[in-house]
Amino acid sequence: MRSPPSRCGEPVGAIDTPALVIDLDALERNIARMADYAKQHRVRLRPHAKTHKCAHIAKLQVAAGAVGVCVQKTGEAQALADAGVTDIYISNEVVDAAKLERVAALAARVKLAIAVDSALGIDLLATALRAAGTTVDVFVEIDVGQGRCGVPATEAGTLAHRVVAKGLRFAGLQAYHGRAQHLRSAAERDQAVRHAVTLTRAAQASITSAGIACPLVSGAGTGTFVFEADSGVYGELQPGSYVFMDRDYAENETLVRAPVFEHALFVKSQVMSRGASHAVIDAGHKSHAIDSGLPRVWQRELDYANGGDEHGILRPRGAPLPMLGESVWLVPGHCDPTVNLHDSYVCVRGGLEHGVVEAIWAVDARGCVD
Repeated sequence: MRSPPSRCGEPVGAIDTPALVIDLDALERNIARMADYAKQHRVRLRPHAKTHKCAHIAKLQVAAGAVGVCVQKTGEAQALADAGVTDIYISNEVVDAAKLERVAALAARVKLAIAVDSALGIDLLATALRAAGTTVDVFVEIDVGQGRCGVPATEAGTLAHRVVAKGLRFAGLQAYHGRAQHLRSAAERDQAVRHAVTLTRAAQASITSAGIACPLVSGAGTGTFVFEADSGVYGELQPGSYVFMDRDYAENETLVRAPVFEHALFVKSQVMSRGASHAVIDAGHKSHAIDSGLPRVWQRELDYANGGDEHGILRPRGAPLPMLGESVWLVPGHCDPTVNLHDSYVCVRGGLEHGVVEAIWAVDARGCVD
């Protein structure tokens, strides 16, 4: 790992660029607001740590009231466990025998859960756990509209029965609708979740008709958690991006009933070249992900244009171009893959203009795609 782009106690102006920066005041408010919402609505909160990949942030979320965190990869779970996170749900399928051996070994160190959506996956998981002498909570994943992983709702009972028959602990349903998260209008998201709830109820009926209790339904994201919490079906929420609020999520129509989340994650850049009609900054694709679109320039009337791997091009939109050497702050289009490009966070207290570096946090699970 290279040296961090700053040191504790330095002013924000001294942070080397490009750097991944957290506004700690905004982050802490976001964490508190989501925790308060979950408490008020009497649902469990299990934030998705694939967003931040950082044990320090996971511990802040748990300290605020979360029951634990979600991850998507075995490697993410191992990295966070190594850094002291003790309650982890791999909300994804694992069918590789070698990976399942890692899952089974990890279950000896932390409270662990995992999702399944096939008979083969259940059988392989049972074999690995039996060999290791460990156990995990098992959630059956259903497809509620994402069109990705998960079985049809009517097949949930068959898989739940197989989980129990293999001597595993059936924990409930994984019912996450990822496609609904970025539907721009609140009405579209509401409609999508209503359909998901209908399918989830059908899955519950399939399970209970097999003579098995369904203890919990887990799902929801930053774009829809209000609807899942109101449904009376979901008992656990899995939002992740609320801690940072990237540009893409911020473009959703806001909900009056939802907490207000602030941008807390930024890429600090510097103007490295300047022409008559544009400026060039040192933050290109290697500094921020573009799968959800280009970043937004923070609090300046400037448009960001694609400049390649190492460069971003700024053009004026009613404001003068920044000067050579001047700092420019970017709000990433998609926080999760942006985080995976960096080794560490520079954590600033007191704002982006006059703040001071308070901490450097490792991106513990960076590169854990296995």
